[in-house]
Amino acid sequence: MKRSGTRIGTVMGEIQSRIASRTYTPGARVPSVRAMAQTMQVSVSTVLEAYERLMAEGVLSSRPGSGFYVAGPVAPLVLTELGPRLDRAVDPLWISRQSLETSSDALKPGCGWLPASWMYEAGMRKALRTIARSETVKLTEYASPLGYPPLRQFLSRRLAGTGIEAPLEQIMLTESGTHAIDLICRFLLEPGDTVLVDDPCYFNFHALLKAHRVNIVSVPYTPTGPDIEAFGAALREHAPRLYITNSGIHNPTGASLSPVTAHRLLKLADSSSLVIVEDDIFGDFETTPAPRLSAFDGLSRVIQIGSFSKTISASIRCGYIAARSEWIESLVDLKIATTFGGGRLAADVIHLAITDSGYRKHMESVRLRLAEEMERTVARLRAIGIKPWMIPQAGMYVWCQLPQGKEAATLARACLNEGVVLAPGNAFSRSMTAGDFLRFNVAQSGDARIYEVLKRALGG
Repeated sequence: MKRSGTRIGTVMGEIQSRIASRTYTPGARVPSVRAMAQTMQVSVSTVLEAYERLMAEGVLSSRPGSGFYVAGPVAPLVLTELGPRLDRAVDPLWISRQSLETSSDALKPGCGWLPASWMYEAGMRKALRTIARSETVKLTEYASPLGYPPLRQFLSRRLAGTGIEAPLEQIMLTESGTHAIDLICRFLLEPGDTVLVDDPCYFNFHALLKAHRVNIVSVPYTPTGPDIEAFGAALREHAPRLYITNSGIHNPTGASLSPVTAHRLLKLADSSSLVIVEDDIFGDFETTPAPRLSAFDGLSRVIQIGSFSKTISASIRCGYIAARSEWIESLVDLKIATTFGGGRLAADVIHLAITDSGYRKHMESVRLRLAEEMERTVARLRAIGIKPWMIPQAGMYVWCQLPQGKEAATLARACLNEGVVLAPGNAFSRSMTAGDFLRFNVAQSGDARIYEVLKRALGG
């Protein structure tokens, strides 16, 4: 009886999971008793009992001679129910929660940001003091739809420095870089469309795209950019609408796009309806700027986005979109619909901080510190058998492979018990082929206790 009850619970859980992921919506017919029994490899009586219990709970209803149907309102969207069931230690949302929610005493080599002491605190305090003394409208009013003009003017000049011609009317401010991608997805995608991502790529791309109910296809990433042959094959097979990538410093690998790969990628894109979203959030960490797809393309089929959360402040949220004029018009409408005018204060503060004379020197110092920490972190990891996939030219991330036979999710759970938050590779890999990789943030990896915990967890 206990065994039968377990099987009944499994069938009930499967139906409830599909409802939570909105695979089954209200009024949808669920599989017949016989079909479900065959799929779940259980008896017909087991499925019938499971359906009866779900009807008793108000989850299903029956129609004589027709079958069983989902009852009630649309289920709240549960992102963890979308796609394959993953161990929470390799779930993108798990990493974000652990990095954001654990105490300040925790060691976080797996998080994605600089330590607080590395941020431009002096510039932020100066900017906030200036704003506090400014006219009341700056402290109380909505921003204009496109966003604060002086910051957009600054961005236009900065983009021109990387070969991207983007006049003021082609730049719109957003609440963050993630907000920028969300708006673009709302603008260009319908549920069921296909989006290409790198494999590995920033894990929150996966989570955000799941929320838009699109089909995610990954392309292997190499030290010079996406694998071009695989990219071309994906274009032919899936006809994707979007490709989202980092062209400068890639997250999580730290690699940079090469000019040859950039040209070949855009040539392939020319024969399709593909739109490319280029996330340039790490641009200020570069010592030698990598090619930008948006520069080669002239913002025709490439949209560039970015934010200031990695260099100035993650507390004051502000990002941007640079795109062709007619797209900006529609994106402004979407921004108004979803956030109305947006915040004015954040853009004013960011503009004052980033145009302050001390910002350039601050970033020179940060780049130097990152280079030193990269060398130190790689040496310490190698000493315990963890090897870098490549040595990045700049930035905070290094993508590393564990010793043979070691699994990153298992290691992450063990280290979390000792107060160390890691970023397991499969959280970044749509194909789930990075189970023996970890992403390390070298700026957060200076504490010797991290390597002691890692060594113990590895069995050393």
